[in-house]
Amino acid sequence: MAHTNSEFDPEAFEDKYANYFPELQQAYKNAFNRMNDQYDSELVHAIDQQVLNESEPFYVGDDDDADSEFRIELPENPYERLTGVVVDQDRFEEVLEIHIGEIETELERVFNLA
Repeated sequence: MAHTNSEFDPEAFEDKYANYFPELQQAYKNAFNRMNDQYDSELVHAIDQQVLNESEPFYVGDDDDADSEFRIELPENPYERLTGVVVDQDRFEEVLEIHIGEIETELERVFNLA
């Protein structure tokens, strides 16, 4: 059964790709667009395609928990996955961290949890 934005279900999110794929796509796309407007688009694109494409969003907590949040789990060694763009590791990690924050914010917004 597909869910709508107004009825986020943490248990259904465990099978997120079956239940919430359009919402996940929208959240990642919104975050990407915002990052692409504000940061080096070549780097943002590389992070999106080479690191975040292997990331996994998780929901931690439940509806009644004020500390509930989305968390993005990255693949191992994200900096080493980067090809085709030259950036020092500190800058990469800074932009990646901001991008992850944008995705988490967008997930909260898409699911009306913000």
